[in-house]
Amino acid sequence: MAARHRTDGGGDTEPTGTPGPSVHIGTVSHSALTFGAGSTASTVNHTAGAVVDDPVQRELLTAVRALRADLERLVATAGTGILDAELASAEDEITTSGAAGPVRLERLRGALATAGEWVGALGSGVAVAELVTALIGG
Repeated sequence: MAARHRTDGGGDTEPTGTPGPSVHIGTVSHSALTFGAGSTASTVNHTAGAVVDDPVQRELLTAVRALRADLERLVATAGTGILDAELASAEDEITTSGAAGPVRLERLRGALATAGEWVGALGSGVAVAELVTALIGG
């Protein structure tokens, strides 16, 4: 194989001056790359949080996020502020520990009641309420 050298254009050229193979990599994130025969690559993510193994907790996390998004479209009240804070805490607890515990679920249920009847008009609000009830009963 003939030696290649860089030109001031940044690409590889064959010794004859004709363009040769070239690879350009822009920004890479959340990936592992390797080049060359026998090379290996691995990646470790230290910021991902806990794995949410329980399918009901995963569903609750999805519903909590949906309700938080819906709350952003409403006129803020004291009740919606309390609910949003509890939803944020529940989201954090699920993503950090893998599940919302009984105390968090009780607080979330109380916040849903405080926010008012309009929560029942939102599909995301109904989903959160039903999942909280399924997880803590009653």
